[in-house]
Amino acid sequence: MKIIIQIPCYNEEEYLSWTVADLPRYIEGADDIEYLVIDDGSTDRTVETARGLGIHHIVGFKNNKGLARGFMTGIDACLRLGADIIVNTDADNQYCGEDIEKLVRPIINGEADIVIGERPIDETEYFSAKKKKLQRIGSWVVRVASGTSIPDAPSGFRAYSREAALRLNVINEYSYTLETIIQAGNSRMAITSVPVRTNPEMRKSRLFNSMSAYIKRSATVIVRAFMMYRPLRFFSLLGGIVTLVGLSVIVRFLVSAATGDGGGHVQSLVLAAMLVMIGVQLGIAGLQADLAAANRKLLEDVQYRVKKLEIKAKGESVER
Repeated sequence: MKIIIQIPCYNEEEYLSWTVADLPRYIEGADDIEYLVIDDGSTDRTVETARGLGIHHIVGFKNNKGLARGFMTGIDACLRLGADIIVNTDADNQYCGEDIEKLVRPIINGEADIVIGERPIDETEYFSAKKKKLQRIGSWVVRVASGTSIPDAPSGFRAYSREAALRLNVINEYSYTLETIIQAGNSRMAITSVPVRTNPEMRKSRLFNSMSAYIKRSATVIVRAFMMYRPLRFFSLLGGIVTLVGLSVIVRFLVSAATGDGGGHVQSLVLAAMLVMIGVQLGIAGLQADLAAANRKLLEDVQYRVKKLEIKAKGESVER
């Protein structure tokens, strides 16, 4: 059983040593634990620091490509290096490294394929009241969209089995946290969460410049992922709402006409007809999107099989 702990980094020279010092060297049930740093175009001495700390593997980009791209690059590298379990943690030492054993235990025991670390948000002092509330609302929306019970969707402290990692896809370029949960839920992967601890804040988050920007980008990710994995439900719901509004306007017109006051509301009838037509068109769009989703599932299955064959071939060549 090989565990690789990946650490996405962007200008983390100052904090990386704290994070690495906190990582486990031994976990019961694991034969080997290795560390991998993903350098997301750092302009400081992050890479030199990682080498000095004895990091086993370093991959990265020449320029900054964002957290989502860095995460998937790390996942791909870990798979090619033969990881059975991949753990993702932050470079600013936000999460308690000792709790990695709690993250991987359900996977080692065969109880789950994805495990998300649930932070004690209400007890986290450096989270403002507004941020705590938004975290709860955002996690609830993700639970609805994914059909899971994950209480802390934005948490980046998580573990993946090899099978789950092989099936991961991240389309957006912002963050992997929300989209991967929605994907896992709709793909019926075994996903769970465990309570974890956090360390005192060492620096402010670099993922967003303001709370409004975070909300906007996160909402975009959730809606896009929901459209991708449940297109028929999304467009049917939207089309149904628009159609109901149109029908209510028609009923209003008929009531007015029955009382002899319909002549001044012809424009309402035109509006109602347009709304009903739009609702029907949204329903048709949902059927088309559902067919496209079926093709996407077939392509994802092909991708999964190709990745599996590539990794198997690489392992056999190394043994020779």
